[in-house]
Amino acid sequence: MARILVADDEAHIRRVLEARLQMDGHEVILTADGREAWERFQEVQPDLVILDVNMPEMTGLEVASLIRGHPDERLSRVPILVLTARGQESDEEAGYKAGADLFLTKPFSPRELSQLVQELLNWRSRQT
Repeated sequence: MARILVADDEAHIRRVLEARLQMDGHEVILTADGREAWERFQEVQPDLVILDVNMPEMTGLEVASLIRGHPDERLSRVPILVLTARGQESDEEAGYKAGADLFLTKPFSPRELSQLVQELLNWRSRQT
């Protein structure tokens, strides 16, 4: 079981993510904006982070940059999955520069979400 921080300003997306991730046996921490996501990240020290790109207070890419710049190396290497509604190449390029590991374009299938989460968690376990 992994601890996963989810940040999305759309309540129905948070519910879908929470339901699927809990069904897969993970502990889920939900946040609705970028600033809250950054604060909770530092508190709960998750194993994986899922960030929506466009959120109030702070974008998902800004949060990803803060995570990658964290002074604790273990935390700065937490896998980041970014959700985007657009899926354009320029968005992905900006996301990778900010520190994203993978992208998932909305709308997405819960099964695809599970597969990507497992890939990232497996990748992380090989890094430690």
